[in-house]
Amino acid sequence: MTHGLALLPWQDYADVLGLAVEGLDVAVYDGDADPADDVLERVTYYVPPYMSSSHTLELMGRMPRLRVVQTLTAGVDDAWPHLPDGVTLCNAAGVHDASTSELAVGLILASLRGIDEFARAQAAGEWRYARHDSLADKRVLVIGAGHVGTAITRRLEPFEVEIVRVGRTRRTLDDGTLVHGTAELPELLPDADVVVLIVPQTPETTGIVDAAFLARMRPGALLVNVARGAVVRTDDLVDAVRRGHVRAALDVTDPEPLPPDHPLWTLPGVLISPHVGGFTTAFLPRAHRLVAHQLRRWRLGDPLENVMEKPRGPAR
Repeated sequence: MTHGLALLPWQDYADVLGLAVEGLDVAVYDGDADPADDVLERVTYYVPPYMSSSHTLELMGRMPRLRVVQTLTAGVDDAWPHLPDGVTLCNAAGVHDASTSELAVGLILASLRGIDEFARAQAAGEWRYARHDSLADKRVLVIGAGHVGTAITRRLEPFEVEIVRVGRTRRTLDDGTLVHGTAELPELLPDADVVVLIVPQTPETTGIVDAAFLARMRPGALLVNVARGAVVRTDDLVDAVRRGHVRAALDVTDPEPLPPDHPLWTLPGVLISPHVGGFTTAFLPRAHRLVAHQLRRWRLGDPLENVMEKPRGPAR
C-alpha cells in the first residue's frame, strides 16, 4: 500500500516520531520557504506548522493528492475555509489540555488576587497593600465541556469552589456530573462569580458573549476567555468593562493581535495574555505523541482519531 508523502513541521521528525515514520516518505515544512511544487503535488498527509500564518493552510489548495490534515491546534475554525473537499481533518484534542487549563486557572488567580497590579507596583517601587478576592468559595461557570474544559474543571476542584459545567446540550456524565446546556445560560450567568469560555468557534458560538450575555453576568464577575476571540463581541465587552459591570482576563481577542491603541489594553479590570494558552513546554511532547499515533493508524489503515465534522448553520 502506498501512502504518498507526509509533510511534517519538524526537522528532527525522525528523532521525535521514531518508528512512526520509519520507511515513510517525509518532507519538512516549518512555515518558512514554501515546499517545491513537485513536493506539494505528492503530499497526502499534512501537519501544518503550529500557530503560523494563514498561508500554511492556504497551501492545502496546492496539494492535489491530499487526504489527511492533522492540525496541532484544538480549534480548527481557521482550517475549514481552506480544506479541499474529501479531505479528512483531525484536530489536536488532548494536546493542549495541560497548558491551556493551567493558564485559565492562572488568569483567574492573577485577576482575582491582583497579581497584575502587584507587578505594576513592583516596577514603580510601590507597596500597594490591599484586600483582594479569593478564588475559594466562588462559583465558577465553565462553558465548554470538551477536553480542555474537563481539564480546567479538574484543576479548579482543589480550590474549594463550586463548579457549574455547560456544554452544547444538557446531559449527565458517567460520573454523575450534570452538564447544563447553553440554553440554560440566561439562568446560570447571574449566579456565577467567574465565567470561563473554552468553546470551539463555530457559527453557533461566534459572538455568543454579547451585550445581553454580559448584562446577565453578576456585577463585578470575571470573564475568562481561553477559547477564541470571536466568541466575544469585543465592543460589547469594552462597554461592560468600562462601566465597571464585569472584569476580564483574555488569552484571545478579536481582533488578534490586539492593536496597540485598542482600549482593552488600558481599561482597569482587564488582564491580557497574547494567545499563549497552549504554547508551553508541555506542548511539543504531546504534539509528537499525537502525530506519531495518528501516523501509525494511517499507515495501518485504522480509523483516525479526533476527526472533525464541519459545523453547519449561519454565524450569529
